[in-house]
Amino acid sequence: MSLSPRDKPLDRGGPDDSVILHTTDNGVSWITLNRPEVMNAIAPEQRELLISQLSGASADPAVRAVVITATGAAFCAGADLRATASSAMDPAVPGVSAASVASGRLPGDVARTIRRGAQRLIAAVLDCEKPVIAAVNGTAAGLGAHLALACDLVLAAESATFVEVFVRRGLVPDGGGAYLLPRLVGPQRAKELMFFGDALTAAEAERMGLVNRVVAGAGLTATALSWAERLATGPTRALALTKQLVNASLDSDRAAAFAAEAAAQEINMTTEDAREGVKSFLEHRSPAYRGH
Repeated sequence: MSLSPRDKPLDRGGPDDSVILHTTDNGVSWITLNRPEVMNAIAPEQRELLISQLSGASADPAVRAVVITATGAAFCAGADLRATASSAMDPAVPGVSAASVASGRLPGDVARTIRRGAQRLIAAVLDCEKPVIAAVNGTAAGLGAHLALACDLVLAAESATFVEVFVRRGLVPDGGGAYLLPRLVGPQRAKELMFFGDALTAAEAERMGLVNRVVAGAGLTATALSWAERLATGPTRALALTKQLVNASLDSDRAAAFAAEAAAQEINMTTEDAREGVKSFLEHRSPAYRGH
């Protein structure tokens, strides 16, 4: 089981708060999936809490790094298909019409559900303005694997596995899988993972470049805490701009990437942390970054 040092339910004022545990400590926002009875499969309400928390981390100056982890033996088994099917037929859910419920599935319903659901979640991780670490404590399958791989850094317990499970269900990978995997391991490896749906051990995932580091299960939280606190003492705006540059570079040509780099540095040089970094170098001391 992977937990932050002081986890508590996310304070949303509703009956299902406990599906996400949350705390912020020393500049680190810990977001913990907490449905171990279903291997932390993500239901729509839980997905919305995750998106909200990631968006909140971007806007909160007290948050300077994020860790996503989970309770129980699994990290995340993917989308909760039973809950998703139920919400897709609920006229109280935004975007679901009574006519759609009465007549069954309409053309475009599936694509709309994916755009508004899994893709929004993965985009929230990629677009978060703070560095995001995945501490993968167990099985990460389907959308759960993509949730981890969208993070900026991935730590995995020795017992963790990564599974592109979609082909086993006769489905096309969604939740950004066909975007993320080729960029991490190349198109041929990505196709191998997606065509066969075989489980990758943590060690295999590390060798392929999907995981930054594999640690003994008992050390996962401690390592995630160490990395996150180190990031939280860094130049937060510079890290955000660096994340944007790296993510965008994969879809840019050289001229666009160089132009974005120059613009990012121009913006960054207006921050207090940049001034502190240069000043501390000239004064032969360690910098004291404040996150702005």
